[in-house]
Amino acid sequence: MTSTNPAHVYEVRPREDRRGFDLISDPLPFGRLWYDTPDNAIGYAIHSSRSHDAVIRVYDEAGNVIETHEHAGEFKEW
Repeated sequence: MTSTNPAHVYEVRPREDRRGFDLISDPLPFGRLWYDTPDNAIGYAIHSSRSHDAVIRVYDEAGNVIETHEHAGEFKEW
């Protein structure tokens, strides 16, 4: 990913109460959002970062990264 805009970094982590997953990132309005599946959280992160590059990391319950997705923003500067 090469761009002048910094990449947004998203984390998808299982909730401690085992009721879904949290999507965590600074660009989110409240810091975190709840999702029922990691795929839904990843989809939202990709959708909300259309104009920015994004790195989405999926963690397991032990805190290990199990997946990494990189998304290149669709809108470029002139």
